[in-house]
Amino acid sequence: MTEIELRPDDITQVPDRESDSGAPLLRTEGEPPRRYGGPVLGATVLLLLAAGLGAGGWRHYEAGRAVAATAREARDMVPEVRVATVRASASKMQVSLPATTAAFEAANIFARTSGYIEKRYVDIGDHVKAGQLLAEIVAPEVDHQIAEAQAALAQSQGTLHQTQASRELAEVTNARDSKLVKQGWLTAQQGDNDRLTLRAQQAAEGAALSNIAVQEAQIKVLEQQKAYQRVVAPFDGVITQRNVDNGSLVQSGSTFMFTLMRANVIRTQVFVPQDEAFGVAPGVDAVVRVPEIPDRTFPGKVTRIATALQPGSRTLLTEIDVPNPDGALQPGIYCTVELFIPQRTPSMIVPADAVVFDANGLHVAVVRDGHVHLQKISIARDFGTEVEVHDGVKPGDQVILNPMLNLAENSRVAVGKPQTT
Repeated sequence: MTEIELRPDDITQVPDRESDSGAPLLRTEGEPPRRYGGPVLGATVLLLLAAGLGAGGWRHYEAGRAVAATAREARDMVPEVRVATVRASASKMQVSLPATTAAFEAANIFARTSGYIEKRYVDIGDHVKAGQLLAEIVAPEVDHQIAEAQAALAQSQGTLHQTQASRELAEVTNARDSKLVKQGWLTAQQGDNDRLTLRAQQAAEGAALSNIAVQEAQIKVLEQQKAYQRVVAPFDGVITQRNVDNGSLVQSGSTFMFTLMRANVIRTQVFVPQDEAFGVAPGVDAVVRVPEIPDRTFPGKVTRIATALQPGSRTLLTEIDVPNPDGALQPGIYCTVELFIPQRTPSMIVPADAVVFDANGLHVAVVRDGHVHLQKISIARDFGTEVEVHDGVKPGDQVILNPMLNLAENSRVAVGKPQTT
C-alpha cells in the first residue's frame, strides 16, 4: 500500500457539516464525505436500554424481597398490648342522689270553732311544747248555747222525776188490783187498765231518760266547741307560718291559723332508680350532704320505702330519718343523699378503655394463655372511667386496653405489665 504524504497546503477546508458543538468538520480534498454518527448513536441507545432494563429488574427484585420480608414479619410478629385486671365490685354500692328535706311531723292548724281571735301568743319561729296555748278565740254564743242546753237538761230531768213517780204509782196499783181481780172483787177490765197503765208509765220513763241523754250529749258538743276556743300545739315543734292576728274573724273548719313543724328529726325523701332500688331496705346506711354546709355530714338510715316503684319514672320513694338535735338542717332544703346499698347480684368492674362497640355489639378483648378472646358484655352502670358489668368476664380476667381494630379472635399477643382497675 502506497503511502501518501500530505502537505499543509494540499488540505483544503471544505465545510461539510457542523459538529455537535457547532464547529465545522474538516475533510481532505477529493475524499468523499463520511458519516460517523449513526453507528455510535445506535450503540449508545442499546447501552442505555440495557442499563434501564437492568435497573428496572433490580428494583423489581428488591421490591419483591421487601414485600416478602414485610409479610413474613407481619405473620411472625406478636403485638404487645396493655391489659388491666378485672375486679369484683364492692359488696355495697355507693349511690349519690338529689333529695329534699322535710320535717318529721308537720301540721296545719285550723280553727275548730267560729269567733274572733281574742289573744295570739306565738309568732313565726317560736318553739312550742305539746299542749302550749297558741291563741284564744272568743265566741259568746257558744256560752249561751251551753246555758240553754243545761236548762233543757234540767227540765228533762224534772220530767223524768214526774214520770218515775207515775210509774211507781202504776206499779203499786197494778200489784194491788191484780190480786183483787183474781179474787173476783174487781173486773178483768180494771185489771187490764192497771196493767197497761203501768206499761205506759214505764215507756214514758224510758223516753225521759233518752231525752236526758240527748241533752247531755248536746252539752258535751257545746263544751267541746268551747274547748276549741283554746288553740293548743299538738306536739313539740316550731311555728313556721302564721295567718291570724288579734281580732281576726275565724270560721270553724276553714280558717288556716298556724303551721307547726317538728324538726329535731329531719325526714329526707329520695327517689332511687330501678337498677339500684332492689337493694334498698329499712336499715340501709345513708349520709346527707348540704352544699351550703360543706364541712359537715349528717348520717342517717333508711326508715321507710314505698315498696312499689312509680310507673312514670321507675323510681322507688325512699325516706331517711336524720337526727337534727341542733337544728342545723331545715325542712325544705335541697341536699344530696349517699346510700350504701348492698349488692344483691355479683358484678365486675372493667375500665371504660377496654370496652369496644362495633357491629358485633359491646365486647371486651380478654387475654388467656397469650391468645385473644372477644367476650360480649352488658353494662349495668357507667362510672365514666369505669363500667360495671354483670356478665362476659369474671374477676381476675385480663382485658386489653384500647384494643386494635384488626384484633381478631384467638390472635396471639404479648402482655405488657397489667394494670389493676
